[in-house]
Amino acid sequence: MISGMVMIFVALWFYQSAMKAKVSNVLMWVAIGAIGFFALQWLLVNVNIYILESFRASEGGAGYEAIQGADRKNAGDFLGFSGVLKSLYFELSPSIIGFVAIAFVRLKFITKESFSVANLFGGIKEMFQTIKQSFKSPE
Repeated sequence: MISGMVMIFVALWFYQSAMKAKVSNVLMWVAIGAIGFFALQWLLVNVNIYILESFRASEGGAGYEAIQGADRKNAGDFLGFSGVLKSLYFELSPSIIGFVAIAFVRLKFITKESFSVANLFGGIKEMFQTIKQSFKSPE
């Protein structure tokens, strides 16, 4: 759910950045941003699944699965403060890492600006202001 919302924001952000930079093929860049984010998301979620499987393997591997009938039931690994941090990492890291990687693509290929944090995430505030304005009714 979080990643779906982020993907929509990435598409809008790429669209506004491409229009501002006067790139000739705007929709292609929007598609590259959305598909690139989706591909990175898919890859990073699979990496997280492999990490979770390695946690389970340390608990007994195939024997653990056969005896307990576990289907990703790692409740013991996610208790306490460290468990909360693990849960947050597995849930948010694909979206955050994917967003930062796509921001690099936007910076180098669409806006062609020099690298800085301000340039890397530039245009996000304007995107949200445009979204906010779209909900206002004309008077």
